Formats: sequence, C-alpha cells, structure tokens
Amino acid sequence: MGHSQKLSESKRGTVIGCHLCNKPICEISLLLNIPWPTVSGIITKWKKLGTTATRSGRPQKMTEQGQYSAQKSPTAKSTTKVLQTSCGLQISTTT
Repeated sequence: MGHSQKLSESKRGTVIGCHLCNKPICEISLLLNIPWPTVSGIITKWKKLGTTATRSGRPQKMTEQGQYSAQKSPTAKSTTKVLQTSCGLQISTTT
C-alpha cells in the first residue's frame, strides 16, 4: 500500500463547503476525486476540532507542570495529578 499525497488547505475547505451544502460523502468524493474515507475523516476532524489543518512534526511531551517539553515524558503519577487539579477528576494512577 502506497502513501497518499497530502490534500491542500483549499481542497479540504472545499470538502467542508460541500458538507455544509448537505452533499453526501460519496458525492463529495466523486466531485473532488478524493477517496470517501478521506472525505469522511476531514469532516469528522472538522466537527471535533473545528479545523482541517494537518499536524506536522512529532508531538511534544507534557511535563509535570502541564507545559510541553521534548526532553521529559510524564509519569502516571504526574499525569494523574495534573488531571485531578485541572479537571477536578478523581483518577487512579493505574487508569
């Protein structure tokens, strides 16, 4: 299986525009010559995150203070503490 090409921002925007015009995924796929799973993924991402932008580069890791750092990965204990204080959730470190 080969790697696919990245879609341009304008093409992803066109997918969302068609979706907002109530066109079905299969029709958007045929109109823009994009596989339907790709169209579905773009729409799903837009609904969840409000953006169609692609991620570039490796994601950074979060420190105990809730800041991102590429040097130190969080422990279960520190992640639990951050979630409990910021979200008010009662979470076990084994969860």
